[in-house]
Amino acid sequence: MNWIKFAVTLAASVAVIAPRLVNAEDAPVAVQIVDALNKHFGVHPGYRANHAKGIVVKGSFKGSPEAVAVSKSPLFAGEKLPVTVRFSDAGGLPDVHDASPVANPHGMAIKFHLPNGGESDIVVNSLKFFPVATPEEFRDLQLAAATTPPGSPMSAQFKTFLASHPSVGRANATLGIPASFADEQYYGINAFVFTNRAGRKQAVRYIIEPEKIVHLSKEEGAKKSPNYLMDDLLVRLAKGVVTFHLKAQLAAAGDPTKDPTQPWPEDRKVVDLGVLTIDKSVADSIAAQKELLFLPGRLTDGIEPSDDPLIAARDSSYAVSFGRRNLTP
Repeated sequence: MNWIKFAVTLAASVAVIAPRLVNAEDAPVAVQIVDALNKHFGVHPGYRANHAKGIVVKGSFKGSPEAVAVSKSPLFAGEKLPVTVRFSDAGGLPDVHDASPVANPHGMAIKFHLPNGGESDIVVNSLKFFPVATPEEFRDLQLAAATTPPGSPMSAQFKTFLASHPSVGRANATLGIPASFADEQYYGINAFVFTNRAGRKQAVRYIIEPEKIVHLSKEEGAKKSPNYLMDDLLVRLAKGVVTFHLKAQLAAAGDPTKDPTQPWPEDRKVVDLGVLTIDKSVADSIAAQKELLFLPGRLTDGIEPSDDPLIAARDSSYAVSFGRRNLTP
């Protein structure tokens, strides 16, 4: 499937249909999510509705022998695959300070370029688990947050939402301020199902592990330049490579796959799937990232979605956001 054409067509269809709607609630939930993000952060033409600020780099991935035992995916066949990676700040503000609370969770999206010309994506962020369980709750979180303008006391509506969704506070408590994109750990909030060559299925959640994790205090972060994460990555790549290990936490019987607010116990087995090596920057990162569409549900044989409803909602809302920023005015 040509995902770029699909996204632009979807956005164009929404633009035609939306004026006919009696209520905003009648729009597809993916459209409601993007609209809620725009209400929260404002509309910034040419940028993503969420994770608007980012940087694109290039590298490669090589699967491990251990990965073959859990998935027959061509990602893990042992061949060195080219990758395109985007690191990002959270939120819809293209000029957010990298250490700002609204820049968390920081994101990492990986596009694997397969030998047959196909692509597969992994989209993760620095939250150990997600604040809400459903697409509708994520929409409502953005709408509640939008009732509190920057620098203002928290609104009663936002307080009510947070009180009724304690998972938001628990999830945000897992975050730190990274010293570098290269020194942060990233998590796959959604569960996926691996199938190996023997047909055995295994639910997993991704972990992208750096060589070391380094976090800053609020005071240290406030002293950094607004683009320190973006600048640091370019400096590091000018001197050498940045490496991560792609890992999979394996679910045990009874571990929930449908609810991303529920972390699995830390004693669950973790398998090293391979090494991600980032070795070069992209000349015009702003232009490059505008054209990139990362979809959590763009998968290969040997990997399939779980019953988590956020996977399909993320695919659809990312496509809506992509189409809007790439539609000709």
